[in-house]
Amino acid sequence: MSFDPATFRPEHFLWKFEGGVATVTLNRPERKNPLTFESYAELRDTFRALTDAKDVKVVVICGEGGNFCSGGDVHEIIGPLTKMDDSGLLQFTTMTGDLVKAIRACPQPIIAAVEGVCAGAGAILAMSSDIRFASPSAKTAFLFTRVGLSGADMGACAILPRIIGHGRASELLFTGRSMGADEGLAWGFWNRVVEVVLAEANALALELARGPTFAHAMTKRQLDAEWHVSIDEAITMEAQAQAICMKTKDFHRAYEAFANKRKPEFQGD
Repeated sequence: MSFDPATFRPEHFLWKFEGGVATVTLNRPERKNPLTFESYAELRDTFRALTDAKDVKVVVICGEGGNFCSGGDVHEIIGPLTKMDDSGLLQFTTMTGDLVKAIRACPQPIIAAVEGVCAGAGAILAMSSDIRFASPSAKTAFLFTRVGLSGADMGACAILPRIIGHGRASELLFTGRSMGADEGLAWGFWNRVVEVVLAEANALALELARGPTFAHAMTKRQLDAEWHVSIDEAITMEAQAQAICMKTKDFHRAYEAFANKRKPEFQGD
């Protein structure tokens, strides 16, 4: 079944689609927007579907009520996990990891717009995004150790060190302490700290949506793929990727626009 972003109506979060930008809003503000088994699964399935959703150019993730996401719901997830057998536990941790895999695999740039609490799985959602904007109120904590769990959750030990460095990631993952907005900006976790974070994220999303989206998807794919290869291999991969982009109509549109001293209008093909 094809995914239609214009008619999509999720059950466990809000969805808005306009101007090529899809906005995912976590909407349990009375609990600081925690995730449940059902919302994990629906988010995973949505990001998987975005792989073939050509009309969606960029995705913004945010939360309602002045907070981003407080992580897994204590009563609806943490409690039941204490009663599960080995098979059930692995099924759950695989599902949560599959959400991160889907976020990284979908071709659209993903912008996290973070206010207030950004903890546990919420911190992972922000970490997994391509670009992260925060308000001055943002408090980010990879607090798995606070509940007796490893910091090795949903790819944190692989992705977080690549963003902020091994030592800083180690400190956050071992202690579970909160990282303030200014500290996160200084460490490179946040791209920007701004007062009206969703407006800033939407402005960038619209700018990216008007750009060469095929080329953006290639950039995202290569940013992930080149983690695992040597510099020489990466250069070869990029030569192949760029040669593919040079065959697109967008590349030819850009040349024609430049030659005629006007701004190109990209169409993603």
